[in-house]
Amino acid sequence: MSQRSSYTEGTPCWVDLLTTDVDAAKAFYAKLFSWSFDDMPNPGGGVYSMALFNGETVAAVAPQSPEMVEHQVPPMWNTYIAVNDVDATAAKVLAAGGQSMMEPFDVTEAGRMAWVADPTGGAVGLWQAGRHIGATLVNEPNALVWNELVSSDLETALPFYEAVLGITAREMPMGEDTYLVLHVGEGMVGGAMTPQAAGEPNHWRVWFAVDDTDEAVATATSAGGALLFGPLDMPVGRFAVLADPQGAAFTVIKMNPAP
Repeated sequence: MSQRSSYTEGTPCWVDLLTTDVDAAKAFYAKLFSWSFDDMPNPGGGVYSMALFNGETVAAVAPQSPEMVEHQVPPMWNTYIAVNDVDATAAKVLAAGGQSMMEPFDVTEAGRMAWVADPTGGAVGLWQAGRHIGATLVNEPNALVWNELVSSDLETALPFYEAVLGITAREMPMGEDTYLVLHVGEGMVGGAMTPQAAGEPNHWRVWFAVDDTDEAVATATSAGGALLFGPLDMPVGRFAVLADPQGAAFTVIKMNPAP
């Protein structure tokens, strides 16, 4: 399903970019993904720029907090996972070995959220929808298509997500290799793998669908971005890992037609 009006608990539902240069980032992603932006004032100051494609909400771009700037936290894409009751879910985090990074709080009438980290340090948002359910368009070019947990210790990280969010992992053949696919019930909601590059932190990786991976790479690099890996073919499609001009990494993929 491409258009969404709700998300099952445990499903990644939203991504946003926290960056050091909002205007430059918006210009880059507008060129790469043909996004337009709706700037929404934050109650605490600044703006939260909702990225739109074909009239649907697909992501957001926002400035880093002063504390992030002070500590030189690199710009990054963030993943949010849908929950039915953020307070009840956040209450499970410590017992499951995780950390509470930001206690539950209301985001005006949009929803209620918390920030947590799994036992290996991978940070993720918990989102209880109000007026904002998350992305209203997914699984199409220029929109979110996949979220992937990258952790150096999946044996420790994965039980956390099962205990807190009901997410389970199953092996899936991927060419000559196997890949861990995350499920809620029988539905696939994401993937998991160990870091592929030296020094890569534990985090949630964001994938966007494109019409043509090689064309996307050319557009990104001409707009000041960088190619970090690929392009490379795999059974589900052709992908590449990119970084925007401020250094935030993300993956693009041209999906193969379903068999």
